Amino acid sequence: MSDPILILLVGVVIVVGGIIGFKLHPFLALLLAALAVALLTPTELVEQYFLSKGTAPIEAYKLAHKSIGERIGTEFGNTCAKIGILIAMAAIIGKAMLDSGAAEKIIRAMVKITGEKNAPVGFILSSFFLTIPVFVDTVIFLMMPLAKAMGMRLGKNYLLLALSVIAGAVMANSYVPPSPGPLFLVSALNVPIGLMMLCGSLLGLCTITVGYLIAIFLNKKMPIPLRDSSDARLEDIKAIAEKDDSELPSLGWSLLPAVFPLVTICIRSAFDAFHKSDKPLTDFSILNKTLDAILFFGDKNIALLMGAIFALLVLSNQKKTTKDKLTAFVQTALMSGGGIILITAAGGAFGGMLQQSGISTRIADLTKDYQMALIPLAFFITAVVRTAQGSATVALITASGILAGMAQNANLGFHPVYLCLAIGSGAKLIPWMNDAGFWIMCKTSNLTEKEALKTIAPMQSLMGLAGVILTMIAAWLFPMI
Repeated sequence: MSDPILILLVGVVIVVGGIIGFKLHPFLALLLAALAVALLTPTELVEQYFLSKGTAPIEAYKLAHKSIGERIGTEFGNTCAKIGILIAMAAIIGKAMLDSGAAEKIIRAMVKITGEKNAPVGFILSSFFLTIPVFVDTVIFLMMPLAKAMGMRLGKNYLLLALSVIAGAVMANSYVPPSPGPLFLVSALNVPIGLMMLCGSLLGLCTITVGYLIAIFLNKKMPIPLRDSSDARLEDIKAIAEKDDSELPSLGWSLLPAVFPLVTICIRSAFDAFHKSDKPLTDFSILNKTLDAILFFGDKNIALLMGAIFALLVLSNQKKTTKDKLTAFVQTALMSGGGIILITAAGGAFGGMLQQSGISTRIADLTKDYQMALIPLAFFITAVVRTAQGSATVALITASGILAGMAQNANLGFHPVYLCLAIGSGAKLIPWMNDAGFWIMCKTSNLTEKEALKTIAPMQSLMGLAGVILTMIAAWLFPMI
């Protein structure tokens, strides 16, 4: 059984059957699926995978002949390296903001602007624009505690609030540079970054409108209550919601743990996107040193660490807590974050084993001679690869690699920016257990796996479908050639 498609199906059966059928913990189910995929994948395919990534032949041979356990451990560790510190620090920030009353203070300020009825609109727009310069998971980590606080305040519509946060974040991540995926696409398909930012923002606002309507429907069809969790107990949130304004921290201090990481990451992202030379930005030494300091704190791991420190300072000042209690508080927060890290990393290991099976190349071979219009073809390839192996980035790279040559065709009939948008739309289909992001959204929102598959997955998929349909209409009406 060396066909990557069959290997994929085996992995799907183990994950879905293990979690839903046998009630296995997701961490175990994902690792078992990763093990099965690795066992079924011939060494030759693994070696071809590493060669396709530009690895030297000798090194590719060594990597392919590592033990299966070591390869799974490597992919597990790679995922931890990307999200481990982020999740741990975000767990501290989220719990500290809830317990100190900072989240409640922000919620009250937002309600004054939007009104309680339009609070979900505020959430979806905030998450969309924040995710343009900031890592999507970071925005979800920082905003989900606010959704919980607002859900307690309203006493209803928690699912709508949680889905609003997710909808805004995932669509900005697909369409608008300097988010990593769109930034890669504009380079691969030779599209001006300014044009992609404009078109991506317009399409993103349209698709999150669709997502918001879907979220309203899902919230009415299967209202999911705000649940107890180790990092956010309902009685604690309720007690804070009943406090007087004078008992809460000031708005400035409440915003600091979230705003500091967001602002510094934004500045660093903008600098990395637009300043390509090694020359200093200005002729003034003091300004350059100040910018260097901001860029240092703009590293996402350091930014979240500082956010966690600020959140703990606010909590300590508000509750006048002792050092021992603060240590116990951090321990509780890290226990919650640790579970998310393990599940997410296991999902990364499963996705990594699928990638090493050659699933992306197999799908590329199946679709390269398929005669259809380029926009739906770009969407189809990306969607299939994303669904098969879980990584939106791999899906983007695969689709752009297949379509890059055609994108430069003088007889294309429309601007290549529309291919970028179609690829970005395809990267939203279909999030499930092989996607590390699925587990982050699932666990931070306290949804069960079944609930996430019934809500997050269809909402994202329908937004992606809406995106490609709108892209085709725009390419027909405004070809820009």
